[in-house]
Amino acid sequence: MAWYEEAVFYHIYPLGLLGAPKQNTYGEVVHRIKELDSWILHIKEIGCNALYIGPLFESVGHGYETTDYKKLDSRLGDNEDLKAFVAKCHANDIRVIFDGVFNHTGRDFFAFQDIKQNREHSAYKDWYCNVNFGGNNEYNDGFSYDNWGGYNLLVKLNQRNPAVKDYILDVIRFWVSEFDVDGIRLDAADVLDFDFMKAIRSLANEIKPEFWLMGEVIHGDYGRWANGEMLHSVTNYQLHKALYSGHNDHNYFEIAHNVKRLYEMGGNCIEGMRYYNFVDNHDVERIASKLTNPSQFAPVHVLLYTLPGVPSIYYGSEYGIEGKKEKYSDDSLRPALQLSEMQENENMTLVSKLGKIRQEIKALSYGAYKELLLTNRQFAFSRIAGDEVAIVTVNNDEQEAEIRIPALNGETYVGQLFGKTYETKDGCLTVKLSANSGEIWVKKA
Repeated sequence: MAWYEEAVFYHIYPLGLLGAPKQNTYGEVVHRIKELDSWILHIKEIGCNALYIGPLFESVGHGYETTDYKKLDSRLGDNEDLKAFVAKCHANDIRVIFDGVFNHTGRDFFAFQDIKQNREHSAYKDWYCNVNFGGNNEYNDGFSYDNWGGYNLLVKLNQRNPAVKDYILDVIRFWVSEFDVDGIRLDAADVLDFDFMKAIRSLANEIKPEFWLMGEVIHGDYGRWANGEMLHSVTNYQLHKALYSGHNDHNYFEIAHNVKRLYEMGGNCIEGMRYYNFVDNHDVERIASKLTNPSQFAPVHVLLYTLPGVPSIYYGSEYGIEGKKEKYSDDSLRPALQLSEMQENENMTLVSKLGKIRQEIKALSYGAYKELLLTNRQFAFSRIAGDEVAIVTVNNDEQEAEIRIPALNGETYVGQLFGKTYETKDGCLTVKLSANSGEIWVKKA
């Protein structure tokens, strides 16, 4: 089995976590990334065995306006620092994937600078989409071009240009040979050229065993991107929305129906459901800020770790820290944190338990999914792989709930979070759940 089939991810936005300056002066290198060494053991201790980190490479501001794909951002350190960091992660059995920002570059990227200098005579004038030397922009370049999201700071690459494609493929080869990276999260994959992604997948199959490609996709049929020819996985924004709104509205039907739709989208098999599941990230508000009732942190995370897909925790959210978009700024979503100042609490304890349970119970990675019980406020389903049976129960009510799930008589189920044991009788597994809680029941052999 591939490593990513059993992955539990931790997600770091390094420029934020390490408190780097908002603007890059391209001056003296500051070796901030070395401060992440203390986080490696923390990542392992909370049951994560994979790290998604980025953006990492030289840029002018937030990291997604790349200046140099082959140089660690000087606000974070140098290439030797990054090489050492990945090696330390690997020594602790943690896989590492980088952010691949290949849809656009920053204006300081060499190809764009050449166009500014040489205009129509630039060898790179076709590296970007719809460069128009009869137009202009707010920078008064004397030409216009396509961008991402309406921001001329992010100049859209022409991925159908063979020279651009070859350049990016060379960057990926460099990342593997120089840093030994295990995969890439493709930024803005929902607007990347499909043939371009197919070329990246072909390269991934060659350069390193089990090299993982995950794409940032918001809406649509995920199977268009996640398939045998393109990406292995995509960001599961559909489940992300259902997880918080389904709890805020006391509506488990929304979550269950979402899972059913995703299951169908994935070909009604668990292999087609290895989407990247999350409840928050560097672009959306923290889960602790989105939940109307903070106590629902528990059932939300039980579902995150047990529903089909690859679970991910965004740095700091294991402690239940808050973060909201303010005045169109993402700064509060990407705060500087000192691990030594973070205090363990019930949220972190729960996430740590869930991470270890996820790694120990293989049915949560490979098991077929089956809905067993569904009401507005209670939800139960099974994950079965061979002889291993796990039943997951969650309760979003402010009151204790007793639920009955059809099961064979004479079976014994042990709760993995709280240790209670129940035996089946009268054709049911009958369990009690505290208010706003969940449990993972594993059948004793």
